[in-house]
Amino acid sequence: MNRFEFLKKIKLPKPKIPSVGRIIFFAVVIGLSAATFVFARNFTACWNLTGLPGMMPASCGGSTGLLTGPDLTSATQQPGVVDLPPTPAPVAPGVELPPAWDGGSRINILFIGLDFRDWQANEGPPRSDTMILFTIDPVTKSAGMLSIPRDLWVNIPEGFGYSRINTAYSSGEGAKLPGGGPGLAMKTVSQLLGVPVHYYAQVDFNTFTELVNRLGCIYVVPEEILVLDPVGPGTDHVVITPGGERKLCGWKVLAYARTRKSEGGDMDRARRQQQVIFALQQKIFDPEVFPSLIAQAPEMYSELSSGIHTNMPLDTAIKLAILGKDITRESIKTGIIGTDMVTFENTVLGGQAASVMKPIMDKVRVLRDEIFTSGGPTSPMAQGEPATLMRDEEARVRIVDGTFTAGLDQRAGTFFQSQGMNVTEVGPASEVYSSTFIIVYGPKVYTVKYLQAVFGIPASNIRFSPDPASTVDIEIRLGADLAGSIP
Repeated sequence: MNRFEFLKKIKLPKPKIPSVGRIIFFAVVIGLSAATFVFARNFTACWNLTGLPGMMPASCGGSTGLLTGPDLTSATQQPGVVDLPPTPAPVAPGVELPPAWDGGSRINILFIGLDFRDWQANEGPPRSDTMILFTIDPVTKSAGMLSIPRDLWVNIPEGFGYSRINTAYSSGEGAKLPGGGPGLAMKTVSQLLGVPVHYYAQVDFNTFTELVNRLGCIYVVPEEILVLDPVGPGTDHVVITPGGERKLCGWKVLAYARTRKSEGGDMDRARRQQQVIFALQQKIFDPEVFPSLIAQAPEMYSELSSGIHTNMPLDTAIKLAILGKDITRESIKTGIIGTDMVTFENTVLGGQAASVMKPIMDKVRVLRDEIFTSGGPTSPMAQGEPATLMRDEEARVRIVDGTFTAGLDQRAGTFFQSQGMNVTEVGPASEVYSSTFIIVYGPKVYTVKYLQAVFGIPASNIRFSPDPASTVDIEIRLGADLAGSIP
C-alpha cells in the first residue's frame, strides 16, 4: 500500500493564479525576508548582552490628567523658571536580560538614534536624538510605530528624577547601570506608556548615512520650505521647497529627518522621520535595488555593524524576519505624541532656562491604545482553544518518522488530520530520533503552540529555519518519546 494513499482524501482548495505583478511583488518580498535573515544572523552573532551559541563572524564591529511631578511655570513671553527637585543618587537595578519571545505575543522594540557628537565634544555619553517605539502583532500581521519627542518631560527611573526623555540614554550610560543607556531608555518609555518594551535597536548618525548611501536616493514630499544642514562642518546647507516629490541622497536624508527648523518643531520632525522610514522601506523593495543590496551584504555588514547595536536574541530576529514578509504598509499604524497631547512649560536644566513638554497622559493613552491594540489588550494573545487556533491557521505540515516504526508516519498523518491539522506530506526520516522536535519554516505560531500544549514538546526542541521556498510551514520529526502516543 502506498503510504501517501490516505492523503488523496484531503480536499485542498484550488489555488488562485496570481497576476504577474503579484508574482514579482512576492518574489521581492521573499528575497527581502531571506536578506533580513542573513543580516539578523550576522548582526546578532556579534551581540553580547544575551549569550548565544556558536562563534562570532570573523569580522565583528566593535492615573489621569497630567503626569505627576514637580510644578512647572506656564510658558509666557518672559517665562519664569523653577528649580528642579534634588536628584537622588541612582540605584543600580539587577541585570535584566530580555525574555525569550514566544512568537505569538505582541512585541515592542525601541529604536534609538544617537548623536555621538556629545561624546566627541567631551560632553559625556550621547543623548538620544530619536526615539520611536515599534510594535508588531504576529496574530493580526500588523504593526505600528509611535514617535516620542525628545523634549518630553518624564520621570527617569532608578532615581534620576524628572528630565527630558532624551537624557535617559546618557544617564544610564554615564552611571554604568546594568543594561546601560538602552536599558534605562527602555524602562523610561515603558513607564511612560504603560506597555512593555522588550528589545531595543540603536544606530548612530554616521551609520545611518552610510546605509542611505548604500541604498541610494529616496523621494519625499516636503510640506514646507526646509533648510537642511549636515552633521558636522564641511558641507553647504541645502534648501528644499514644497510642491511635489524631492530627491534626497546621503547626508540630506539624515538632515531632512533631523531638522527641527520648521513651524511644528519636534512634531514635524517626527512626521518626517516616519516618512523617511517608509521611503527607505520602498527603496529596499525596489527590484532594481535589491540584487545589488544582496551583493553588498558582506561588505555592508563589515562596515555598519559597529554602529548598530541591539539586545535581540538570534532566534527572535529570525522569527521577526520570517514574520515581516506578511506585514503590509496598509497594516502599519503610525502616531506622534503631538502638541495637542502636551503642555509647554519652562524649567532649569544644567543651570540654564529650558523649555520642555509635559505630557497630558489621558491623551497619550488614547494614542497608545490606537497603535498598540488590535481589537484586544496591549499584549494580546489570541483568545480560543489551541486546537481551534491551530485549525484556523491552516499551516502546511510534513510528518517524518524518526523511529523506523512500520506505518507510524501514516498513522501520525491520519491522527493529526483528524485533529484538523493540514497534513500535506508524510514519510520516513533519514536518521533515528530519540526525541521529537519541530522545524519551523514559516510564521505559523499556533500550530507550534498546539503541538507544545498537547504533546509537551519543550522549546529547546523547536528550531526555526526560515525558508520561503519550502513546500511546508512546519515539519514534525517524530522521535521515540512520542511513538507510543500516536493511536
